[in-house]
Amino acid sequence: MFQGISGINMKLFEKFKNHIQKAETILITTHIYPDGDGIGSEIALCHALKSLNKQVFCVHEETLGVRYHFLDKEKNIQSFNEFSQKKHPEFDLILIVDTNSQERVGENVKALIKKGKKHLFIDHHPCSADIYENHCIDLTAAATGEIVGHFILRLGIPFSKPMGLAIYTSIIIDTSSFRYPTVSGSTHRLIGQILDSGINPQEAYSLIYGTREIEHIQFLGKILEKAKCTKKNRVAWLIIPEKLRDEFHVSLDETHAFINHLLVLNEVSVAVMFVELNANEYKVSLRSHREVDVATIAFQLGGGGHNHSAACILQGTLDSIIQLTLDKIEERLP
Repeated sequence: MFQGISGINMKLFEKFKNHIQKAETILITTHIYPDGDGIGSEIALCHALKSLNKQVFCVHEETLGVRYHFLDKEKNIQSFNEFSQKKHPEFDLILIVDTNSQERVGENVKALIKKGKKHLFIDHHPCSADIYENHCIDLTAAATGEIVGHFILRLGIPFSKPMGLAIYTSIIIDTSSFRYPTVSGSTHRLIGQILDSGINPQEAYSLIYGTREIEHIQFLGKILEKAKCTKKNRVAWLIIPEKLRDEFHVSLDETHAFINHLLVLNEVSVAVMFVELNANEYKVSLRSHREVDVATIAFQLGGGGHNHSAACILQGTLDSIIQLTLDKIEERLP
C-alpha cells in the first residue's frame, strides 16, 4: 500500500493536479449530514481553486447548519434547492470530499454528479479496490482536511485565513482534538503551517465549538443522566430524542461531540450514540479507543468509517435498533 499524500508518495497529488488542470467549472460537495471535516475540506478547496481562477460551486443536499456558518462567511455553500433555482454551466469536474460513495451525498446531489463530465473522490475512509486506485484516497490521513491541506500547499497556494481555519476545523473535528491514532507528525506539521497563516487556536476553538447558552448545558445534562452501559461495562450508549432537541433548541450539529463523554468511562471499549433523525430513523455513531474495530460493525449495519470512528443510519423502532447494534458489537468484542 502506498504511503499517501501524508507520506512521500506523489501519486495522489499528481492525480488531483491533472484533474484540476483540465477543469474550468468545478462542483464541490460532501456527504449528507456533513461534519466539520467534510465542510472544512470543501471550503478550503473552494477558496484555493477560486484563487486559480476556476469557476467553483459548492452544493449540499440540505442547507448548511448554523454551527458551521463561521467557515462560510462568503456563503459559497448552497443547498440543492437554492442551487436549482438558477442556471449553471455544465461541470467539467465534481469533487466529492470526505466520502467515497455517491450513495451518501443525497438523492438530488447524486443526480447532479451523474450530469458532470468527471468526478473525483477525496477521502480517507476505507473503500473498494477500484475506487482506491482511481480516486484520491489516503487511508493514512487523520482527516480529509489533511489531504486537502497538502494538495493546496503543493499547488503552490499559501494558506489564507479562511483556508487555514477550514483545514484546522476539519482536523480538530475528525481527530476529536488530536486524540485518534491516525494523527501523525505530518498532521502536526501541517497544523504548524496553518497557525502560521494567522489562525489563533483559542479563537478557532471558540468558533469550532461555539459559546453555549445555559439550555445547551441543561440539555447535555439530561442526555448524560440517561446514559447506559452493558452489564460488563464494555459498551456505553446515549440516546438523543428529536423531541428533546427541539425543546432545548439544539441542532444535530451541536450533538456531534456528545459521544466523546462516554470514552472516559472505565472499561468501556465501545461508545454508541443513537440520534433520532425523524420517526423510526436514527443515526448510530460508534467510537472506540481500544482494540474494537467499529468500522466493521458500521459496515455490517450499512454504514462505514474508521476502526475508531464510524456511523450508519438505521430505520425501525429505537429498541430494535439498540438491540441490533449491541448484538453486532458483542460479536466483535474480544
